[in-house]
Amino acid sequence: MIVAHFYDVESGRKELRERGNSLAHQQFQIPIPRDGSVADLLDEAQRPDRRFAAVICESIERVARRTYFGTKIEYELEQAGVALCAADEPIVTGPRAKRATPTLTRRVKQAVSEWYVLQMLELSWDGFIEHVSQGWNVGKPPYGYRAEKVPHPVPARRAEGRTKHRLVPDASRAPAVTYIFQLRGLDKLGYDAIADRLNLDPVAYPPPEPTRPDMALHRWSGSAVREILRNPKYTGYQVWNRRATTKGGCYNDPKDWVWSPQATHEPLVSKELFDVASTVARKRRGARTTPGRNSHPATRRSYVLRSYVICEICDRRMFGKNRHRISYYACQVDPNEHRGRSWFRDHPKSLWVREEFLITAVSRFFATHVFGPDRRTHLKAALEAARVADGPGDRTAKERAALEQAIKAIGERQARLIRTLADGGSEPEQEKEFRDAIRREHAALGKQRTTLAEQLARLETPKPEVRSVDSAALLDVLPRLDIDLALVPEEIQRRLYDAFGLEVRYSRPREEVTLRVTVPGHLLHGLVAVTRELDPWNKKSGACTEVLAPDHDTRGGQTRHKRRVHSHPLSAPGRIRTCAHGSGAQSEFGLRMCPDQRVP
Repeated sequence: MIVAHFYDVESGRKELRERGNSLAHQQFQIPIPRDGSVADLLDEAQRPDRRFAAVICESIERVARRTYFGTKIEYELEQAGVALCAADEPIVTGPRAKRATPTLTRRVKQAVSEWYVLQMLELSWDGFIEHVSQGWNVGKPPYGYRAEKVPHPVPARRAEGRTKHRLVPDASRAPAVTYIFQLRGLDKLGYDAIADRLNLDPVAYPPPEPTRPDMALHRWSGSAVREILRNPKYTGYQVWNRRATTKGGCYNDPKDWVWSPQATHEPLVSKELFDVASTVARKRRGARTTPGRNSHPATRRSYVLRSYVICEICDRRMFGKNRHRISYYACQVDPNEHRGRSWFRDHPKSLWVREEFLITAVSRFFATHVFGPDRRTHLKAALEAARVADGPGDRTAKERAALEQAIKAIGERQARLIRTLADGGSEPEQEKEFRDAIRREHAALGKQRTTLAEQLARLETPKPEVRSVDSAALLDVLPRLDIDLALVPEEIQRRLYDAFGLEVRYSRPREEVTLRVTVPGHLLHGLVAVTRELDPWNKKSGACTEVLAPDHDTRGGQTRHKRRVHSHPLSAPGRIRTCAHGSGAQSEFGLRMCPDQRVP
């Protein structure tokens, strides 16, 4: 007599603890009453007052689609004294019910069932790959596109009225996508800041509509902007497997994405612009995109180069700090947080650099290398220096040898810790504390070794070919200006720095600052538009301006005369390095700090 019914409707490939926890079975209108899930069955089997003496299923492969879980359920029931029978197998009871041949047959059926599921998944995966390779869209069309229905290529499916879909631009929404990528790639705006720009004109940039109309916000949000910026379909390629069907729909690693071999629909942005927009979040993480002071009531001033200054030692952003009414950019370490980093021992407790020196250097760099009449000469010299620097020089070899030696030393230290752990030698009451301390030290060394291995991999990555013709042509498009950026308002300065991707890297050990800007060909028109905002501060044509550091400093009530901030493009310690990636040019400029400009 059947006394209870236990069943699940979830996939048999799931973990046992993940099955039967939902109310999905109520949506199927199953006429059989349900007393619980398979997990409830196993719990009741352990109780002495259970309602059953045996369990019967339709077939053994229906218990679970993984052999491990199927045999686990069978074993736990057997240990509780409950037999697991199948309707399609002979039912034998008694102390000798478990025979060799029926057990072998059951295991073969379970293995075939698991193989069948894996085969179906492989065939389905291959079908999706072919589907994407042919340019057909999967799922809802992204914002800015609409689905163009095409008769199904298979005659039998076509006779049923089935169709497939290709992406075609939506004339009313496609301009919004291009505008979003320009704001991200050129102005480096955050998601919410871009949404605010779009909400200023909802007619020109209509907000997206979700699949469920009741969830519509009728306005742009930061999350909607983020979804657009992360979707590579806007480059004209079909991409599948970006998000996992499990794990809450989180994004898969980009290396697991499936791309079509060639472009399959009209792109709304270039591949270069998409790549630039994809790197903004990593570079600007935690930084405000709006100029001026922040909203904190205690804020007294703002820092023009905020988020652009990088410490060369630890590769972290330096923060603004004011002392005796003089502005600095500082980098400080926290032993509790940074002790396990590879650079911790080489990093001073704190290092400072004056803002006025950096602003002077940046202003002179733009005046000579970006807007100056001799910028082609500087670029030519920089390209020659880059070719020499990118070759197998002594510097690269020394860095590689140092990293390999450091990795080897960490490996030896880990081996000694393992031998110490094996030898023991501490008092019994201190044994646990002794072992835990060694494990923590071993884990910290493992993190250091991973970091060094990543640095070694980046060092051995081949660098792209440098093409001087494209770089020079890009510079010729930019206007020639005679301007002192220190006199330009902060808002326009930051818009210019964002457009050129300014990066200021400060090296305290070498006492130099390296400036890097990028001139991307796909955003050249936007760059020209930004530079036109500098016209009110442009001096007369032919005027020569010498950018000097302040003549004196009254810090601490004492007058300190300073020398001129100087740079030597061809002999600066950091060199000038210029790279052309695709259709863009990238310049680096090295400056040596004068001894009396260092912070004590």
